[in-house]
Amino acid sequence: MNTIINFQHLKQSIKKNAYTSLYSNSTFNIQHLKKYIKLYSPVSCLLIPISLFLLLLISTTSIAQKDSDFYSRSTGKLPSLAYSMGEDRLGSPKMGYIDSGILFHIVDSTDTWYKVKLSNNRNGFIDKKYTTPLLAFTPKSNYYSGTITAKGTDSCYDIINVALEERLPYKAWMETNPSIIKLEIYGVHTNTNWITQFNTLKEVKDIYYNQVEEDVMQVTIHLKHSQQWGYTLTYAGNHLLLKIKRQPSVLLLNKMTIAIDAGHGGTNGGAEGGKTHIAEKDLTLIYAKVLQQAFKKLGIKTIMTRTADTTVEMKDRILTMQQKNPDFLISLHFNSSTSDTVKGSSTYYKHIGFRPLSQTILKRMLELKMNEYGNVGNFNFGLNAPTDFVNCLLEVGFLSNPEEEKRLVNPLFQKRVAQQIIKGINDWLLQCK
Repeated sequence: MNTIINFQHLKQSIKKNAYTSLYSNSTFNIQHLKKYIKLYSPVSCLLIPISLFLLLLISTTSIAQKDSDFYSRSTGKLPSLAYSMGEDRLGSPKMGYIDSGILFHIVDSTDTWYKVKLSNNRNGFIDKKYTTPLLAFTPKSNYYSGTITAKGTDSCYDIINVALEERLPYKAWMETNPSIIKLEIYGVHTNTNWITQFNTLKEVKDIYYNQVEEDVMQVTIHLKHSQQWGYTLTYAGNHLLLKIKRQPSVLLLNKMTIAIDAGHGGTNGGAEGGKTHIAEKDLTLIYAKVLQQAFKKLGIKTIMTRTADTTVEMKDRILTMQQKNPDFLISLHFNSSTSDTVKGSSTYYKHIGFRPLSQTILKRMLELKMNEYGNVGNFNFGLNAPTDFVNCLLEVGFLSNPEEEKRLVNPLFQKRVAQQIIKGINDWLLQCK
């Protein structure tokens, strides 16, 4: 009697159907497996468990798992879409934060990530803990866009309202020269036959859309000012709202609200001085308070992300700033390197529309005879990620460099840094006029 196992067919099935056909409710479907094993003797009873073990071993090493190919909605505190599952100390590269309740088609997964199908030709990734599976959900064959309305409010915003049939995924970004915001909505077919614009608009110059792919709609908004002051994307029902912050009518520091972030804190100590052993979390708080006092003397209103050695999670800082809505934010940090010869000041931004502030502050820092460590863009740091307000991260210097460490802990130098930051902000405001 012969026992024949068709491993070639078994291998093809694993590649094609590992997470749908061969894996069901945490256990393998034995009846399905028998399609790939021809049984001719009792010896086969021993081969079935062996085959099951091989299937389990292979499928668990695959990105495709049992919880793939279904629909889910975003949930939790500041969910975000990522371009990839790549990881470093700053996390995976973000497309941007998204609203809750957004519909996603899950097509693949790892232990911690879902791969989502945004459109026919676009994919993204979302952390599993920011999703809620939908049971017995049947999507429409097509989702369509409706009217687009653009109007100003009595506060500091112009609002673009895009009517949709579902809370669909989106991505937005800034462009410069000319000053533009682009919004892409995924999984939607255009049925927008007009765009209504009102005279109450003060920042939006022009708005139009294109169907750039079969199921991707791109909305382009031209702004009146070269400097972008931020925007917020959120859903109201199935209407996607793009709230564009207007440039302040008076570009004076004492008419603005400035957020100051003392990096790290509490259980997050950050870097450490090579000789003084001062913790970065302590030094950032010292500098933040010195800067706050300098602003106070000029009659400038400030908001602090922390005022003591407390643990404040990054997302909590972002949510607080979104609620308090500062005109711009300065985040203070200190650098470190494995080489004690590396030194210099650097500034960081993520969104190109916010770069000018980081440039003018860095230029003023170099007047303190600090080496230039660079102006770094597309920086994936938490407080650089929000688009709601202009933001800049300043790495004042290197705690790992003995020469700079000595300067950084000097109270006189701390006051000089505060003055240079203020000068850099004023330079930036002059450019905005």
